[in-house]
This record gives sequence, C-alpha cells and structure tokens, in this order.
Amino acid sequence: MTVHSRPRAAQSRRSSALKGNMRVPGDKSISHRSLMFGGLASGRTRITGLLESEDVLRTADALRAMGALIAREDDAWVVEGTGNGCLLEPQEPFDFGNAGTGARLTMGLVGSYDMTTRFTGDASLSSRPMGRVLDPLRQMGLQVVEAAPGDRLPITLRGPRHAAPITYRVPVPSAQVKSAVLLAALNTPGVTTVIEPVMTRDHTEKMLTGFGAAIEVKVDKERARHISIEGRSILRGQQIAVPGDPSSAAFPLVAALIVPDSDMVIENVLMNPTRTGLILTLQEMGADIELLNRRFAGGEEVADLRARHSRLKGVTVPPERAPSMIDEYPILAVAASYAEGETLMLGLEELRVKESDRLSAVAEGLKVNGIDCAEGEATLSVHGRPDGKGFGGGKVATHLDHRIAMSFLVLGLASEKPVTIDDETMIATSFPQFMGLMTAAGAMFEALEGNA
Repeated sequence: MTVHSRPRAAQSRRSSALKGNMRVPGDKSISHRSLMFGGLASGRTRITGLLESEDVLRTADALRAMGALIAREDDAWVVEGTGNGCLLEPQEPFDFGNAGTGARLTMGLVGSYDMTTRFTGDASLSSRPMGRVLDPLRQMGLQVVEAAPGDRLPITLRGPRHAAPITYRVPVPSAQVKSAVLLAALNTPGVTTVIEPVMTRDHTEKMLTGFGAAIEVKVDKERARHISIEGRSILRGQQIAVPGDPSSAAFPLVAALIVPDSDMVIENVLMNPTRTGLILTLQEMGADIELLNRRFAGGEEVADLRARHSRLKGVTVPPERAPSMIDEYPILAVAASYAEGETLMLGLEELRVKESDRLSAVAEGLKVNGIDCAEGEATLSVHGRPDGKGFGGGKVATHLDHRIAMSFLVLGLASEKPVTIDDETMIATSFPQFMGLMTAAGAMFEALEGNA
C-alpha cells in the first residue's frame, strides 16, 4: 500500500483563456465496481479506462488479498475472479487510505462471508462514520468485533456463518449504502431487497445486470425504487469500458466558465442522469455548455462537453437535486462566487460526512478568500461577483479532501489575488493528472516549497 505523502502546498493565480481538448480519467464509482464485480465473477474481466488513482488501486489490493488476480496488460486491466461466494479470508488488514467508497463497498462485499476482516485508513477516512453501512449489514448477521467510537475506523468485522436476506429501506439517499447491501446479498441465500425513496447513482444495478446477477428494479406509486436481488447467482466476466468521471470533469468545466475567453472541450464524459445535476444547475445559471457527440458506451450514455466563458447568475439549487451532484457542491460554490447575485444550495447535510466536513471546509475557504457566504446546518448561500475583484489572497485548509483542493485551485484561476491551498498531494486519490492537464490548457498553477 502507498502511504500518504508529506503535505505540499500549491497556488493558483489569474490565468489567460483556457483552451483545448481534455480527457479526464475514468469514473471513480464505475472503476471501483468494475474491480469488485470482476473479482467476484467467474472467468476474465477486461477493463479499459480504469481510473488509476490511489483510491481505486486500494480496492484492487483488497480484491487481490481475497484471491482475485488483477494485473495491468497494455492499455487494460485484467481481472481473474474467484467466483461468487469464493472470496478468501485476507491475511492482513485492508488499508483503504482516503478511499471512502472502496472501504464502504468492501464492507458490503465481505459482510456476508464467514470470515474476519479489519479495515484501516488515513486520518480523514478514520474520522468518517461507517454506521450507516454497518447497520443493514448487522441485520444480515455481520458482527462489529471492534471499532473506534461512532463506528469509525479501525474496524474489525466478523461475518456470519449463514447470512440472512433482508428488506432494507435506505433512511437517507446513499448509493454507498445501497451498493453495500446489494454486494452482501450476492453471497446471501434468498432475495434481498433495498428500497430507495430517492434515486441515487445506479451503476451497481446496471453493472450487476451486465455480469449476470438476478436483479429486478420496480418503482412503486410513491416513486420509491425496490431493488431485489437473488443471492448465490453466477457472475460472468465482462468487457468494461469506463467512461470519463463527471465529478472530475466538473473542475475544468467550471474553470472554463469563469476564466474570460476560455473555450474547452472535455471528452468522453459519463452522462448518466443520476450524475448530471451539476451540468443542469450550471445551465440554469446561464452557463454556455454544449453536449457534443452524445452516444452510448458500455451501457452508459457519454458525451463531449464544450464549455465557454459565461456570464453566470445566482440560482436556488433544490434539495432533491443533491443526490445527483453530491460531490460537486464545492466546485459549484466556486462557480457561484463568480455569478451575479445569490446562489442558495439546499439539502447539504450529506456534505458533513464526506472526506471532510465539506460544508464547513467550503465556507471557510470562501471566506478567507474574500467571498461573501453563509453556512447553515444543511445550506450554503454564496453572494457572487463576476469580476472576481477582491477575491483571493487566502490560504485554504483542505482537510485531506481532494475536492476541496481542486475546487480552490480553480477559484484562483479567475481571482484578483492568488489562492493557496495547504496540500495538493491528496488530489491523486481521484484525479492524478489534474495539475498537468489543467496546466497544459493554460492554468497558472505553482507547487510551493514545504507548507508555504
């Protein structure tokens, strides 16, 4: 396992027009799931476009520790799975670093196996509660042998001799909780059902269908989704092409909107409707975003996004949109900083339990850079200024959060004064090429010596 690097500060400053075409790395959610389902399948799974970030590689290490063979071959990753129900007990603890998705989904993966597993992570991951995932797994028979207070890492789990199928209504919208239960259900006899009152990203359901799982989705009269899966089915290896991550595309997209005279194309971006809330919101704000070459690849719609500098206006973002853009609120706050008037974001309670308390981290970062904002318990209000006059000059505490780091580096590209972040090393957890790709497009980034 890699170890988190020593902190390295970085700075961004007002840039000339951003130009050119860019291809962002593969989608993180689909990359994690590709390795997991490939690791459980019988036969070979070949994955192109896999996100080769620290987060995803930790998931690959976990699958290897349980018997899957995973290797890079030329431009693809090849997985020889163990077969569903045949994972081996790992000999060492899983170290998931900063990877919340990998840790929570793997808890589901092992949650129905008669074996002991231990989960560790870095300071950021160890501060994040795991109870919402562990609660339904406990109902299936999982025992939490040891955990830090509040169901936090390090955690030791003991799976049941015979897992029990459950019907579980997800209390708050969470694709991770839904997916963890469905993963546990794969090794559980009988039918397990997850009821999802508010739809979240549906990659797990789509990909399980592709791998051959017996899964059915129905929608009731209240529009809740009932996802039922029959355990112990045979999964077959697949060919997977991972599309570009819309959460990563969000950073160059907003940069092009706020830096004058910019005109950029971000290629091959996933357009799954459970992931496009940011694009819809930016368009409502007046963003010039054009979807080009819309097509289907690997069962998902993708497109090339052309973004040009735009005169943005403030809007109210409704709470029901949060599940489709939960990772994009930090960069939306940056866009709102350069919009005319107030942007009010509602329903943000989930941001309190991300890699950091993202709601507070965003508000603090905006304030130290001269931006008028107000943080509520589950809201953020930003009063923007299109010319960026008076913005910048502050140093942002990233709290080991890659999205906070990238968002505030983008902020500095149109601000009057430079913006500094205390650490850029954790950007590698999701978007290792961020600095290089943005610099090639014209962004003015600078790594600083020490903690600057």
